[in-house]
Amino acid sequence: MALGTSAEDLVLSAETAPTERRVRKVTETEVKRAARYIIKPLDMTTWDAWAALVERNGGVFGGCWCQGNHPEGFGKSAAENRERKLARVRKGDAHAAVVFDGDEALGWCQFGSTVELPRIKHRRAYEAQPPEPPDWRITCFYVDKRHRRQGIADAALAGALDLIAAAGGGACEAITEDTSGREVQGRFLFTGSVALFEQHGFARQRQVGKHAWIVRRQVDPAD
Repeated sequence: MALGTSAEDLVLSAETAPTERRVRKVTETEVKRAARYIIKPLDMTTWDAWAALVERNGGVFGGCWCQGNHPEGFGKSAAENRERKLARVRKGDAHAAVVFDGDEALGWCQFGSTVELPRIKHRRAYEAQPPEPPDWRITCFYVDKRHRRQGIADAALAGALDLIAAAGGGACEAITEDTSGREVQGRFLFTGSVALFEQHGFARQRQVGKHAWIVRRQVDPAD
């Protein structure tokens, strides 16, 4: 997504996408809510707002600071995780689509190359029968606990795909959870759901856990 693109544009474009993308039709309420959202990339211009979001949510998942998928993994403390993440952002080695309402960051979707994000869930099962290496990997989502069930994860995923397209596109992969037929609390769905990814054109590739699937789609480069 281009810097400053509104989530309303994303929702409306999704409604007119080709039918083979299996995009869910959104409600009028969702369109009005999404119209408030702006997607921006995680970089030094958005770091302060992103860090404030993490801090008001307790460092996220006990202080991970969205650091666990990077090669170096977690540090010994939340403070060390914060510094590791900041160092990556300064160098341009961390990517995320951050959802804003005005100046406030409400959530994000992390993405990057397999070099940037090599540490994944279900890695043993994944590597037992590895797929063709993707160009991009989507690893996690987070939504402010005050703003859940407001379409933020959906907007974040759409934003990540737009940023990937702007960077040249390519094969994009995620490992996500199938929630059909069972109730799962949102805070445990930090990898998103199969249903969410399918709404954005992803297809299941292979099951790697009891409820975990590799999903994949090709992202065309931006015009």
